[in-house]
Amino acid sequence: MAAASMIRSVFKKELFSGKVAIVTGGATGLGRAITEELSSLGCKVVIASRRLENLEKAAQEINEAIPISLRPRVFPYQCNIRNEEQVKSLMKYTIDTHGALDYLVNNGGGQFASPAISAKGWLAVVETNLTGTFYCCKHAYNEWMAGHGGAIVNIIADMYKGFPNMAHTGAARAGVQNLMMSLALEWADCGIRINCVSPGIIYSETAAKNYGGRHVFDEGLHIIPAKRLGIPEEVSGAVCFLLSPAASYITGTTIKVDGGQSFYRSPFTIPEHNSFPPPLEDPELNSKL
Repeated sequence: MAAASMIRSVFKKELFSGKVAIVTGGATGLGRAITEELSSLGCKVVIASRRLENLEKAAQEINEAIPISLRPRVFPYQCNIRNEEQVKSLMKYTIDTHGALDYLVNNGGGQFASPAISAKGWLAVVETNLTGTFYCCKHAYNEWMAGHGGAIVNIIADMYKGFPNMAHTGAARAGVQNLMMSLALEWADCGIRINCVSPGIIYSETAAKNYGGRHVFDEGLHIIPAKRLGIPEEVSGAVCFLLSPAASYITGTTIKVDGGQSFYRSPFTIPEHNSFPPPLEDPELNSKL
């Protein structure tokens, strides 16, 4: 992750001046990059997650990169998106404090690699990634966007060839994508645009720490047509585009930021086996197979 003093963007300065956003999971990884870019472009950003210490540290560091006369632009708020009442409080705090809620970025989530998961693990991931996203969309709509419009971007994942060893997050993120398409239709008459960004293999220090080091990411280079890893700032650029006036006619779609990974090779290898049942034992039928 680049230092806060090195925030850069391809978008014009103050593009989001006067706007207010919520970024869940906004203190680390992809969420941190999204928060940095939005705030550098003039947006006030409320960052939310369970760990207040991480939020306060990130807010301080990012605000220090902003001219003193414009501080603060990043505001921490502790919230577990699996708790509907906490989500509702997050929305009310943002609107009461900053007077609006123009953008919602549903980046908060979590998962772990596992070939066989317990019911407890399944529920934890689905409740965070899918139900938490639903709660955030629901209360952003109820508290502000139904009467004022707005834009929502959900961060999902490359689950288009299945997600072996992470079936829980694959199912949850696919659910988020379908939820996005449904809400794009249901809420179109309120002037709400809702889209998804689907990252491929994106390297950050946070991700490396969570998944076992840089080598885990480098092992995936052979399935990426671009032959390099992505960085969080490439994801944040796509998010900022979808929130911006340049995307005013875009809703219900997904932008893949993956170097072509989603339509190339799968990282999952199936071992040689003879476990499938044999063909039907019917000579006439077998002759046609």
